[in-house]
Amino acid sequence: MLDVAFGLLLVLLVITALGAVLIRGYITSIIVLSVFSVVTTVIFAFLQAVDVAMAEAVIGAGLMTAIFVTAVSRTQKQRRGREERS
Repeated sequence: MLDVAFGLLLVLLVITALGAVLIRGYITSIIVLSVFSVVTTVIFAFLQAVDVAMAEAVIGAGLMTAIFVTAVSRTQKQRRGREERS
């Protein structure tokens, strides 16, 4: 039973990785990348690497998502400002 669940998690990991690369929208891609980090966290917990899972949850799903969303929103504001000046 656990092998089936682990296999499904690995398939979900590959699907979210491909989705993060192939999706065109920035914010949607960031959300899918965050789901990738959550799935990776669950996989580490399955492998009984709880310390690594916690680090992945905090850094991968939390901090990196916030940094990417902030970067995208700031670059879009700068782009809009340049378009208005032109």
